[in-house]
This record gives sequence, C-alpha cells and structure tokens, in this order.
Amino acid sequence: MPDILSGLNKEQKQAVTETGGPLLIIAGAGTAKPTVITRRIAHIIEQKRALPSEILALTFTEKAAAEMEERVDVLVPYGYVDTWISTFHAFGNRILQEKALDLGLAPDFKVLTKPQQILFFQQNLFAFDLNYYRPLSNPTKFIEAILAFISRCKDEDISPEDYKKYLAKLKKTPVKKLGVSKEEWQEETSRQEELANAYAKYENLKIQAAKLDYGDQVIKTLELFRTRPKILKEYQKKFKYILVDEYQDTNYSQNELVKLLAGSHKNICVVGDDDQSIYKFRGAAISNILKFKEDYSKVKQVVLTTNYRSTQSLLDTSYRLIRFNDPDRLEVKN
Repeated sequence: MPDILSGLNKEQKQAVTETGGPLLIIAGAGTAKPTVITRRIAHIIEQKRALPSEILALTFTEKAAAEMEERVDVLVPYGYVDTWISTFHAFGNRILQEKALDLGLAPDFKVLTKPQQILFFQQNLFAFDLNYYRPLSNPTKFIEAILAFISRCKDEDISPEDYKKYLAKLKKTPVKKLGVSKEEWQEETSRQEELANAYAKYENLKIQAAKLDYGDQVIKTLELFRTRPKILKEYQKKFKYILVDEYQDTNYSQNELVKLLAGSHKNICVVGDDDQSIYKFRGAAISNILKFKEDYSKVKQVVLTTNYRSTQSLLDTSYRLIRFNDPDRLEVKN
C-alpha cells in the first residue's frame, strides 16, 4: 500500500489522521481537498478502524462520487470493496430499494425525472382541488411552480402534514397583525390551502402509481429512519464513519439525514467552506456548516489554507471581495 501521508502538509495530515469523533475541515479553494478526503478514507481502512463497507462518503454529483471511488481504489490496492461513496440522492435511493416494504412503498418504484414529474402532474391535473392554480384560460400554467414549491418543502424537511399544521396556525392569526385587508387575507389563505392540498394529493398519487421524485429520495429516507428505529440503528451500526463533502451546500433535510446516521458514534467528518456556498437557490442551508460546532459539542476543526492552484494576487483580490459577507462568515464567527 502506498504511503497515504506522503506529500501532505501539516494541516492535511491532521485532517487525514484525526479519526475520533466529529471533525470539521474548512477547505478553501485549491487546497487539494479531494486528496485529503480520499486519503482519509484510505487511512481509516489501512488502520483497520473500519471495513470499507462501514464507511459512508456523500457528495453532490455523480462525477465527484466516481472520482472519489477511483482515487480510493488506487490508494487501497485490494479495492474499495463496497465502500458507500455516492450522492445524497443515490444513497437515499439505495436505502429505499432495500427497505421499500418497511415504508409501504412498491419494491419496483420508479423515480421521476423533472420532465416526467410535470407530465405526471399534468395527466392527473383534474384530480387536484385547484382554483387559483388551475385557471380556465391556461390550466397547466402553474404546474412547474407547484412542483418547485413541493420540492422546496422537501428540501426544508416539511411534510404535507407539517404544511397543513402551518396553515391551521396561519388561519388563526389575527388579520390586524398582518397589516392586510380581510379580503387579501382570505385570498392568501385560500391559495395556501390549495398548495397544501395539492402537496398531499401529489404524494398520494405518486404512492398509488409506485412513483417517487428526486426530493423523495432524501425525505422518504428520513421518514424511514424516524418511523423505524430498528432500521435506523441497523444503519448507524453499519456506518462507523461518515464523511460529507461540500457540506456548505447541504440543505436542511440532507443535514438531518446525516445527523440521524451519526447520532450514536458521532464519527462524522464534514468538509466545506462557507465562502464557496453556491446552491442557496436549491435549498442549501449555509447555517449547517456555521452551526456544526453547536450540533457536535466535542468537534475538532482543521483549516486548510495552503492554495496549490491560484496566484497570490488572485487570492488577495478574492479575499477582499469575500470580506463583504462579514460578519456572517465562519472565519469571523470563529
């Protein structure tokens, strides 16, 4: 086996070898983060702290997952053998396929692509109790907007039941507090009720048709773990080490999933940089990385600052621009 620590600087070595308990790795651009992540996985295997199949590594793109697998395979001659390296959604899909019956899902369920979601909704359009969101002049006008709303609910870990509870509270809120007219208030609550009912109906229709969508791969896995404690314990025991790449881009639901899995042993390592968060429009919650130390009291932190890619003048210019995000940056909070 090659020397896993060869060529690493002091901070990188610490990030690779610190394998007890929660670890936050702040990795700026150009700091050889992929090298650190893959060598950390190889180090855990080499030190026999876990079998390859007991390591879970989550990232955001199939390409990144494939590259991670290839790098680990090179470092560990006998192969990574069943190490779970995948995107959040591929991981959730794998769990749901294994435990479909425990969640009342058809074992042969299909995951809808975005165009398929739109078509599915359109085919069932008149099964929904819609008025404002199904205008006679253009009945399909709001389909994409409704699906985007449902997707965002799932990113924020909000079920149809949760949304209906929110709506019930909303209806009890005095109109005077909101500074709108009674007519405006009635119109708004009516629209919200349409959305709440559409969300619930959409979920029921999908289950009946043995369909899931992209967001279900995470939120249904969360539901499985929350309603089946024995299954959660099974996977907590299985994954002795958890690693999350690009942690600043996780949304609320993805972070809750990771917290559940790491809840017993807390051997979780997250890698990211709040200055590089780019997926807010997809529900990414930068608060996840900012609050990591609150979620795990005994967390250790390693900061990778040596840049192997950019010139100093470019780094200095970038840093001046990034400072405009103060005081909400992790560097300032630390």
